[in-house]
Amino acid sequence: MPELPEVQTTALGLDRVLRGLVITDAWTNYNSKHSYGSDNIKDPYYFKEFKKKIKGAKITHVSRRAKNVLIHLSTGKTILIHMKMTGHILYGDYDREDPFNRHIRFILELSNGKTLELCDMRKFAKVTLLDTVTIHETDHLNGIGPEPLENDFTFKVFKERIFKKPQGKIKPVLLDQTIIAGIGNIYSDESLWRAGIHPEQPVKTIPEKKLKELYKAIRTTLLKGIDFGGDSMSDYRNIDGKPGKFQEQHRAYRKTGTTCFKKGCKGKIVRIVVVGRGTHFCNIHQKLT
Repeated sequence: MPELPEVQTTALGLDRVLRGLVITDAWTNYNSKHSYGSDNIKDPYYFKEFKKKIKGAKITHVSRRAKNVLIHLSTGKTILIHMKMTGHILYGDYDREDPFNRHIRFILELSNGKTLELCDMRKFAKVTLLDTVTIHETDHLNGIGPEPLENDFTFKVFKERIFKKPQGKIKPVLLDQTIIAGIGNIYSDESLWRAGIHPEQPVKTIPEKKLKELYKAIRTTLLKGIDFGGDSMSDYRNIDGKPGKFQEQHRAYRKTGTTCFKKGCKGKIVRIVVVGRGTHFCNIHQKLT
């Protein structure tokens, strides 16, 4: 699933190319009887109204909240796209040779003759239309934790958030979007490796010094993910249909059996399953205490 760096990379790319363009038409092949009654374009009746409301609207800007892309319109509406497990958003003359870019489920036609297209191999993505002024009060965004890269996300805030679950194992706590926004499987493994904390270490048993290291590691790792254009270990692609390069920087995630990259450490990266998620860590400098 695209995490904060991938969604941020997408939102920044879309903001650069979409500002000022008008939506001229929309198409989807999601239509599913299993989605009847939902506020999602997978419901054909919802999509019919969705299409009416967005046609002729100008795109003012694009932003991100947690793992959601928000396309803001001149009409006071916002298109929310959550890419879920296998989704990514493409624009214009993207790389059509890449097989990961061939599962198009939703298209916006634009006034410059180009298109925005949602590729979603497993059909899990969500597209809905919300009132911009109340968007953060909706079920789609309400209850999500703070953004870890914002200036007001201090160490004090970080500690307060994770101690909402003092008995919890640190990795599942980091994955909980009601605690902190945007962190998923890849960036939690990489952050914990950087901080030297075992993924199953209970929050309340982590020393203050280690918590400070984890706080810094999370911000460093997420920023690095953005710098490298996201992670394409799986099927994520940017708006040009190109893969990111953060997977080349992995130190733990899917590095099972390799010697630890930490200087002076002779450990090996091992894999276990934590709350149903494949989890990777060093068996020496990330000891469970």
